[in-house]
Amino acid sequence: MHATHEVLNQPAPLVDYNLFVTNRPLQDALRFNAPQLDTAPLDALGVTLGTAEMQMHARLANVHTPQLRSHDRFGRRIDQVEFHPSYHALMGAAVGAGLHGTPWSGEETSPHVLRAAGFMLFTETEPSILCPISMSYAATPALRRNAAIHAEWGSRLTSRHYDPALKVYTQKAGVTMGMGMTEKQGGSDVRSNTTQAVPDGHDAWGARYRLTGHKWFFSAPMCDAFLVLAQSPGGLSCFFLPRVLPDSTLNAIHIQRLKDKLGNKANASSEVEFAQATAWLVGEEGRGVPQILEMGTMTRLDCALGTSGLMRQALAIALNHTRQRTAFGKPLAEHELMRNVLADLALESEAATALALRVARAFDHPQDAHEQLMARLLTPVAKFWICKRGAGFAQEAMECLGGNGYVEEGGEGIMARIYREMPVNSIWEGAGNIMALDLLRALRRGDAGAALVQELAPARGMHRALDALAQSLPQRVESMASETEARRLAQDVALAVQAALLAQSAPQAVFDAFCDSRLGGNWGQTYGSLNAGTPFDAILQRAMPA
Repeated sequence: MHATHEVLNQPAPLVDYNLFVTNRPLQDALRFNAPQLDTAPLDALGVTLGTAEMQMHARLANVHTPQLRSHDRFGRRIDQVEFHPSYHALMGAAVGAGLHGTPWSGEETSPHVLRAAGFMLFTETEPSILCPISMSYAATPALRRNAAIHAEWGSRLTSRHYDPALKVYTQKAGVTMGMGMTEKQGGSDVRSNTTQAVPDGHDAWGARYRLTGHKWFFSAPMCDAFLVLAQSPGGLSCFFLPRVLPDSTLNAIHIQRLKDKLGNKANASSEVEFAQATAWLVGEEGRGVPQILEMGTMTRLDCALGTSGLMRQALAIALNHTRQRTAFGKPLAEHELMRNVLADLALESEAATALALRVARAFDHPQDAHEQLMARLLTPVAKFWICKRGAGFAQEAMECLGGNGYVEEGGEGIMARIYREMPVNSIWEGAGNIMALDLLRALRRGDAGAALVQELAPARGMHRALDALAQSLPQRVESMASETEARRLAQDVALAVQAALLAQSAPQAVFDAFCDSRLGGNWGQTYGSLNAGTPFDAILQRAMPA
């Protein structure tokens, strides 16, 4: 063997480790938000997700992307999407972990927090299959507005049995759901939808309609059913649209093409047309927008959770690489400037985890007035701020690996997938402007400002910069008369709440460094610009993945 063929100074991949027990920020956030929670399921999930097998499935599901089969070889329309076996392996694992339906089964304590932590762990593999998992989670409670459909579909939507077969629901132990809301002429402006719903009688499932129109983003078209918006005689309404009708015939949902996206490759996002497809009304005619907002709150939570999980994995890979890779006579992680970058990323990751789980906790207490307000306030804030930070975070973590992080193959090839995946969570379910405007709507309710003050109260007096920001927010909320500064307000609410949470769940070193940099101005405009007095050792030791 030639000497140049000897492989030296290449880090061992981060594999076969427990994603949960090595994530101390996540464990501390769980103890704060759900102290009685049994974390044994998360421990088991962490072991599974850290294996080489699951990492392989995540890679293969993204490399071998979904394929549309619109017709069979005889020319009959079938409108089916084929997936690589690894896609189904990942879906089976996610459903088996209850990430689609745990909160609705009534089996767990703090079910939304438990499910949120599991969702974050699963996202660390960057499998790109969690869209139907998230939509099934968000759609399930909406079905209660049609008691007859919920009676037949509810238990199947919370089942931990994954069945990808395209067949009538009565022949399946478990089902998944998707959504179809946006159209090409409107996007987030769903009131401009043109799909028409024409009454078609009544049956055991209630008012039946025929839908004619299109959807520009129809995610996971192989789901068993969908919630869609269409214009009915009473206005924009929500409809239940099964893929296979109760008589076992295919519904008239015609898949036009699959989207060729920047990332999120394993998930089939499609454009479809409805050719008098059969659907049933969910809720009241004309109440489609409030229903989509309710479902959107849950999928927006998942965007924040997903980005937080991707941040954690990007950080873990960067730490793993820099501990082993040497340059200029010592490991990269021992160079002062690299330590600054890694510690800065660790602060951002922990703050994202703290905020995302705090939102999930609000969902666990729907009867508590304060928690209801926090769900309404913090969901758009978390979606806005955490997801906005994602792409820059991934780029900086990738830079820690240098060229190794930019290539697609090997264990570190996940970094390129993470980078491509980051923007989807910021764009999906309402981009930044929509989130900032949603925050304004929530704050204009009379008691929202007082609820925010109450949320920040436990950290009062713990850091001068946090006190100054917290004291300024109520006045800014009261005087916010226009949309122009809505993004800035969303940012500052996010930072204040993140700091207050870290004050209660993180070590002093993490809290102080976060406040000094993010709130106190002792920071530059890129990661790696923490001040020299930062306790780097304590922050980095806490963040280590193994």
